[in-house]
Formats: sequence, C-alpha cells, structure tokens
Amino acid sequence: MSQIRKYSGVWPVAPTPFNDDGALDLEGMKRVLDCMIDQGVDGICILANFSEQFLLSDEERDVLTRLCLEHVADRVPVIVTCSHFATDIVVARATQAKELGAAMIMLMPPYHGALMRGTAQQTFDQFKAAGAAGIPIMVQDAPLSGVELPVELLVRMAREIEAVTCFKIECAQAANKLRALIAAGGEAIEGPFDGEEGITLLADLDAGATGCMTSALIPDLIGPVIAAHLNNDRPAAQSGYERILPLINHENRLCGFRAAKAVLKQGGVIGSDFCRHPIAPLPPEVHATLLALAGSLDPLALRWGH
Repeated sequence: MSQIRKYSGVWPVAPTPFNDDGALDLEGMKRVLDCMIDQGVDGICILANFSEQFLLSDEERDVLTRLCLEHVADRVPVIVTCSHFATDIVVARATQAKELGAAMIMLMPPYHGALMRGTAQQTFDQFKAAGAAGIPIMVQDAPLSGVELPVELLVRMAREIEAVTCFKIECAQAANKLRALIAAGGEAIEGPFDGEEGITLLADLDAGATGCMTSALIPDLIGPVIAAHLNNDRPAAQSGYERILPLINHENRLCGFRAAKAVLKQGGVIGSDFCRHPIAPLPPEVHATLLALAGSLDPLALRWGH
C-alpha cells in the first residue's frame, strides 16, 4: 500500500442518540457504534458536527469520549473531533483523546460565530499546539467555519507539523482543491478525504481522494464505491455511486444529520431520532421520502436492529 493510501476507505461520523426527553441515550450510542462496525467502516469519527457537537455540554463530551473509545475497543480506529476557538481547550481535548486511545483527532480552524475567525498564522499555531499532544490530526476544511484555508497553508501545515496527516476537504469545488493539494503537497498529504456526505464523491475520488467521511446512513454502500475506485475500476465505482446518489442528495440538501438518526431509528438501532432544540424535526414529507429512498437500497441501518 502506498503512503498516500495509509488512510483510506469510509470513516463515517457517529450520530449522538438522545432519548425523547433529550437525555443522552448511552446504550443507544453503543448500538450505533456496533452497527457502524458491522457496516464495514474503516474508522469512526465522534463528536463532529453531524454528532451535534454544538448541542453537547463539556460534561457530555467527556462521557461520550470515554464511552465510545472504551466500547469500540480498537475494533476500528476512532477519530475524536476536538475543535474549539480556544487553543488551550483544543490542546486539552487532544491530550485526553490521545490518553484514552483515539487514533486521530479532527480540527476545524479556530472560529466563533460569524465574525471571530483565526488568521492563517493563528490557525497554524493552534494546529501546532494540538500536534504536540502526539496524535495525528485531520484538518477539516468546511465552509461552516468561514475561515479560508488556502492550499499553501495546508501544505505548510502538512510539512511543518508532523501530526497533520489528513485533510477532509468539503468546501466548494472540493475536487479542484484536492487535486491542487495533492499536487503541491505530495507525500506529505497522507490522507486526502472527501466530506459532505459524499455529495461530490466521484469527482473527489477522480481528483485523488482516498477516503470519505460520511454520515452513518449508508457507509456499507459507499465503502464499495471507494474500494472500486481505489482498485482502478472506475466503471464499477460510477455504477455504485449512481445507485446511491439520490439518497445522498436528499440527505445532504434536505436532512443533514437528521437523516442517519431517522433511518437508524427505523432500523431498530436507536429508540428515538430526537434532536435537541433549536434543531427542528424533519418535515413529514421529507422524512417519508428519506425512508422510501433508503428502503429501495436496503442498507444495513434499516435491518440491523430487527
């Protein structure tokens, strides 16, 4: 396996299940992780945006970090999202993740709200400080932060911060940025990843992506697409992607993280698809279409708990 494929495959985000009263469903969390492993994932990311990280208290983060790492027990690598505007908090989270056995952390650049954004140097400095914890880092380049991450900055981080190995590119025109990043960074770009639920997966694989961070909705159906492409069977990758794209599109454009929860509930994995306020429930029509699209594909998430 080449160095650039050290990190490859499908590494979905685990949703955080709640009971109908909004309390953490810790047994449901364990079932989600077991289901994801049965889906054939290559790794799992916890406490990300699709885990509703912005709706969790610090105490809940601590509980979930410990529970997830203990329950997965090295069956697959686990990435812990440690993003925060405050560098000291990022470092503390990274240190805890390392001590508890995480394989990697994921970080967005420092931002808070719409207007407080780290500069390029502040971003570099925060990632360097987190890297001192001695755990690999995946850079999350997502529009949510509003922070510009030029290719030149990403390459500098990859070359000058030993811990920075992977890049989840989910900005506009992600394929163009992935292609430029790989060309400029070479072997320093160990794990170029697609994101955004795989909405541009085929183009991103063509550009050189070796993996994708999806939701927990259909990683069992996305994984074979990536595997086919990495094995130079693009026709099979395209055929597989065309089959699942309507569901991915519905998830990405209409549902967000609510899609995986709805399907996991329907499949008996979790008991509730509750999302904390101010997140609204899925509209009934959107929910019905989601289940119809998923049902036509027969993913494991719809069968696992029955």
